[in-house]
Amino acid sequence: MDTNKSSKGSFKVYFFSAAIALAVSLGVIGINKLNQKEEINGVTTVETVSGKNVLYTADDEGNIRPLDFTDTSKKVLDAVVHIKSTQSSPEYGNQGARELPDPFKEFFGDMFKGQTPEGMQSRPRVGTGSGVIINDKGYIITNNHVIDNADEVEVTLYDNESYKATVIGTDPTTDLALLQIDADNLSTMSLVNSDDVEVGEWVLAVGNPLGLNSTVTAGIVSAKARSININKEQFAVESFIQTDAAINPGNSGGALVNLDGNLVGINTAIASRTGTYTGYGFAVPSNIVTKVVEDLLKYGNVQRGMLGVSIRTMDSNLAKEKDVDFASGVWVEQVGEASAADKAGIEAGDIILEVNGIETHTSPRLQEIIAGKRPGDEVTLLVNRGGKEKEFKVTLMNSEGGFGIVKKEKKEVFNVLGADFETLDKNLAEKLNLDGGVQVSKLYPGKIKSETQMREGFIITHIDGQRVKDVEDVANILENKKGGVMLEGVYEDGTKYYYAFGLES
Repeated sequence: MDTNKSSKGSFKVYFFSAAIALAVSLGVIGINKLNQKEEINGVTTVETVSGKNVLYTADDEGNIRPLDFTDTSKKVLDAVVHIKSTQSSPEYGNQGARELPDPFKEFFGDMFKGQTPEGMQSRPRVGTGSGVIINDKGYIITNNHVIDNADEVEVTLYDNESYKATVIGTDPTTDLALLQIDADNLSTMSLVNSDDVEVGEWVLAVGNPLGLNSTVTAGIVSAKARSININKEQFAVESFIQTDAAINPGNSGGALVNLDGNLVGINTAIASRTGTYTGYGFAVPSNIVTKVVEDLLKYGNVQRGMLGVSIRTMDSNLAKEKDVDFASGVWVEQVGEASAADKAGIEAGDIILEVNGIETHTSPRLQEIIAGKRPGDEVTLLVNRGGKEKEFKVTLMNSEGGFGIVKKEKKEVFNVLGADFETLDKNLAEKLNLDGGVQVSKLYPGKIKSETQMREGFIITHIDGQRVKDVEDVANILENKKGGVMLEGVYEDGTKYYYAFGLES
């Protein structure tokens, strides 16, 4: 080797690099000189800042565009709200039972004495989160855990104007809730097809973390179809979009958006040993959000199509355990008797490769696809059985084992009351010696929670002295009711209670 030639070559490279560096430095100094203004007191100010838009990214067509988050932030901030949920938490104290509002004393006297257990007083607990306005009718999507068990929900817009919110419906299985406020001229956010979101794509997280309103953080999509086993509901669906954009407590229910300012997910959880951001956050994909919103508005509850199988993500270890050749897909561990999969001919040991032509490499991805379907929908499964691929057409079933939509009666007055009602089961009615009734299956923020101590499971037998036998009776009596309302009924232990509240006149 000629060391002299090598040294000369290296010198030329170093000299060339140094010359470039010097030229760049002089250029920057020259630019700064052009853009600086020296004040009399010796303080130097820069009129313009060089170096903006130094990063670039490519759009879907491959066109290069500046990576600038300012325009995106301006688009989305107005559509992300702050949510305050207040829960009256009874604690033992020295005060007597809660006083009835004056109008109820006039109507009902002291007949509700004991409605609040004696010696209890109410100390409110306040939680906060975020939400996203999705249309100009005031509908807001957030996480169910943000408003769960709340007696009152307040929404504050970006301009700091606040409104009381009505809970339209919830879906604990996806940890989503739909609220509504009565407001005009609202900024809204559009939802995109989350299947088109790609790992490595830039995203912004927008919300109200740690009490800091209207906060924007940036990152990329780190992974898709991620399950972290945080939702313990029976039919929980976890197929999160994972991101390294900073998400903290208070971001729950906020927006994960792409650079066009469209919603790709609802921020829901973080992976953390400290309770705050340490690297990764998780968002419910917008496709699941869209399905939940549509179902709540159309049916009053979420319609979940069921395959009726227990599943595991296929990997090399599982293939060795089951003594089968590895195939990337979802292993069917068990098939429920008389389930949709059973009726279609799916067997334990099958490996599901695709649903309607969409690959299912993991269990969360399969869950996500099926969660977008309703009872009665037909899907085509491509499975690997004993090394051979076979197709099966499966008609999805509901949780009750049928193929029909299980619609919940949803009246406007029920939203005001903040409750879901079910006609009393005949067997329970016989056990309690009741001639029918209506059971309160779920309580949300509303009149009942804010003005009474009613618990879920209460069985209404009379409203204002009128006999109640089914949900339609409740709707008919209360639909146009104004003023005081008296509910009479029992709990399953047979104890009779009276509850009173008022409907606005």
